[in-house]
Amino acid sequence: MAKLSINRLLSRAEEQFSMGEYESALTTYGLLLKENPTHGAAKIGVFLCDIGMESAEEAQALFDYYQIIKSEEHDAEEVMSNLISTLDTTKDQLNTLLETTEESIDYEDGIAYEDFLTFAKERGDFAQAFQDVMFSTKVILKGKEEYIDFITQLIEGGYSDMAEQFLDSMSSAFGKNQEIYALYEKLEKNE
Repeated sequence: MAKLSINRLLSRAEEQFSMGEYESALTTYGLLLKENPTHGAAKIGVFLCDIGMESAEEAQALFDYYQIIKSEEHDAEEVMSNLISTLDTTKDQLNTLLETTEESIDYEDGIAYEDFLTFAKERGDFAQAFQDVMFSTKVILKGKEEYIDFITQLIEGGYSDMAEQFLDSMSSAFGKNQEIYALYEKLEKNE
């Protein structure tokens, strides 16, 4: 591809980017990279388009910064590449931190059922483990399967009254489910 054509494509891509047409700009940068895979400005453009599809404001700020340093520094592509890499790493770390924080908030006053089962297994007795946590900790049930297993364990552990209370409070949430009816039948047999 001729130098003139490369410059035209780069100008078109930058114009598309400036107008917020990130997908079009990405296509144009892609054409440039197809012909010249090591083209630094095109690589930076692709990264910026990717950012632009998530956050136009952030991408435009980075693009403006790139335009400024491009005329001032000979290694502008390297500077931008390092900056984008750092931003990407920071964003990943923030997302991980937020996910961890959300999980800890979810379980701040309780214990996940699977963790409770591990505790019960270590104790060797579901009923004893349940007695140990029932007044100090909530057991957090996620989904019907955990709920049904928990009720079954309560019934088998001799906590029929508590199992019945749990069933009565949640049976409407599960509708006319045969597994719920089976738990009521199991309760009747244990009484």
